Amino acid sequence: MSSIPNVGFTLVQLRYFAAAAELGSMTAASRQLNVSQSAVSTAVAQLEKELGVQLLLRHHARGLTLTAAGEDFQRELRSYLEHTAELVEMARNAGEVLTGDLSIGCFSTLGPFELPRLVRACEAQHPEIRISVIEAEHAALKQSLRSGKCELALMYAYDLDDDIEHVEVKSVAPYALVSSGHRLARRTRISLRELADEPMVLLDLPHSGRYLEQLVQSAGVRPQVRHRSSGFETVRAMVGSGMGWSVLNQRPAHSLTYDGGEVVTLELEERFEPLPIVLASVKGVRLTRRARAFIASARRAAHESR
Repeated sequence: MSSIPNVGFTLVQLRYFAAAAELGSMTAASRQLNVSQSAVSTAVAQLEKELGVQLLLRHHARGLTLTAAGEDFQRELRSYLEHTAELVEMARNAGEVLTGDLSIGCFSTLGPFELPRLVRACEAQHPEIRISVIEAEHAALKQSLRSGKCELALMYAYDLDDDIEHVEVKSVAPYALVSSGHRLARRTRISLRELADEPMVLLDLPHSGRYLEQLVQSAGVRPQVRHRSSGFETVRAMVGSGMGWSVLNQRPAHSLTYDGGEVVTLELEERFEPLPIVLASVKGVRLTRRARAFIASARRAAHESR
């Protein structure tokens, strides 16, 4: 049996430091924790003394900033406190259902297609888990994972840094989109080369735009991008009104656009690798039981929908 390390700091000191570091102020931390400012200040000072390192820099009338050691300590402390809370919850709910809050990030264009099904699947099995959602683009989601604003993020598996790990939920193949009045609309399958001389409407989100342009280029086509939009439905509406063609991955359940136009999806003769959709998390951070339950139910729901 491994020995328990002999440490002199307390869980209260860790919690007080975490609040002060997050809020950048002893006063704000004391209000959040409902204790006196001197209690927070004393707890942090005792923690620094026990560790033998300065964690916070105090600036008169300008709050607090983390030292380099403080930043490293805060990053590791976040997962430690989450695990501590989970231990308490597990002890209280031994043999009972999972309860508590779970924050999920979601790439903006994936939300309408994937979130309802995945959240519903988790809540059906674990109705006491309270799920909240942060919708954002790719880079913001990675930052939210690192800062602890969300524990998991539903996103595409591109441009994932070394500190981000992921579990694949499903994959989606690209397709061409044209208006119902397009000359190729009655076809079921085309080559992108057949659209080479026509204007393209590009879904121009960070990373997504580059991915889609490179996909078209890999078919030997130099895309003539006439219009760009960060809105998925805006792209569909532009295509539906005859302003160009597009390439997308997600498929709505109907062919109508918001303004009453109609689009047609066409399979591609080119063999492109499907784009994985993943649940991402920070590498090395122990996931809560709630997060692990969400991953399990998401993968189960994806398998059942095939």
